[in-house]
Amino acid sequence: MAHSLGLSAYRALARRGEARLPDISLPRPEGEVLWIHCAQSEGFLAVLDLAQRQLASNPELSVIITLPKHSNTNGPEGGMVPDRIIVSRICDDHPASVAAWLDHWAPDCGIWTWGDLHPNLILAAAEKSCPMFLIDADSAGFDRRRDRWLPDVARSLLPLFASVMARTPAAARRLMQLGLSREDVEVTTSLQAGGQVLGCSETDLADLSATCIGRSIWFANGVQPGELQTVLAAHRQALRLSHRLLLVLRPAGALGPQEACDQAKLQDFRVLNWDDGNFPDEATQVLITEDPRDVGLFYRMAPVSFLGGSLVAGHSGVDPLEAAALGSAILYGPRVGRNLQSYSRLATAGAARIINDSAALGMAISRLVAPDQAATMAHAGWEVITEGAALTDRITDLVQDAMDMQRGLR
Repeated sequence: MAHSLGLSAYRALARRGEARLPDISLPRPEGEVLWIHCAQSEGFLAVLDLAQRQLASNPELSVIITLPKHSNTNGPEGGMVPDRIIVSRICDDHPASVAAWLDHWAPDCGIWTWGDLHPNLILAAAEKSCPMFLIDADSAGFDRRRDRWLPDVARSLLPLFASVMARTPAAARRLMQLGLSREDVEVTTSLQAGGQVLGCSETDLADLSATCIGRSIWFANGVQPGELQTVLAAHRQALRLSHRLLLVLRPAGALGPQEACDQAKLQDFRVLNWDDGNFPDEATQVLITEDPRDVGLFYRMAPVSFLGGSLVAGHSGVDPLEAAALGSAILYGPRVGRNLQSYSRLATAGAARIINDSAALGMAISRLVAPDQAATMAHAGWEVITEGAALTDRITDLVQDAMDMQRGLR
């Protein structure tokens, strides 16, 4: 492969540097491996969501997500990495580091997001016949010092991608300035997290729906110790207008279900523990649950949910897209940490509202527990969830086709 003068100069300089051993401490998963490089830290949640959707399409697949060497993102909140996903730092672009990284992980297909291309890594992947796709390309990803002074580096690399997608027309124009033709660049929406649709027991859903027919329900998910009294005070306030209102409360962090139950009973609430196998009756005012497997059930049951870890600092909080994906209007506090981008998208669309204290929470619950009142917010949330669905489907098709072709070559 003939290289441009600028690319040859870059490669010569890269060889002079010191090679650093890449992070290959974990074994390569068996079977097929999809590699996704998240070149922009702000896009990590969207990349993680994309990875999970690829796993859902291919049960035999594993995914490695690489992050920039100096990214301020370390991975999922709380360090919880979904099964069959590995999160790691990208290797440096020294040829020896690149060779060691590719020899170890041997990806069957690669997706590069945003920009900030690593020339040696992309060239070596191409030489190993690893199909690569550039998605969510942005002008800022191709406007760094090297791109301005050595534009022929990007011009040499872009044709190596089997498909190139730009998030805006301006980004597409930038890629065309770097040598791609109009036909080579597809303008799409930006890559957005869509929220995983949590499952639930259909039997429990049917039985609980029958048990609670005619009752209003709200769900407080992921309530931290410093938020419990706010939630209970809001429930007391909302009960004045909706006497049969049921609060489903899921404690989190240092707040255990027994402590939450005891605190609620001290305030004369009639409390039941769902995890003991009990269904609420007409007298039940607070239903306590800890099992994460039932979160999807209660998002389906509750027209409105308060997402905990957002009124007090220092907690990972709750992913709001999961609630929106199941049609629950969202209330949240001002401290949402890494989920800020998702909350902002939902709030801008009218699917989520910020609250700051028990009075505001109680007032919002009183207004929104009726399904018809929350329907507008739920619809807005669904539009946010489906915003990037077409792009995700397109990428999934490309990956599956590439994997099929790779199998045919083996």
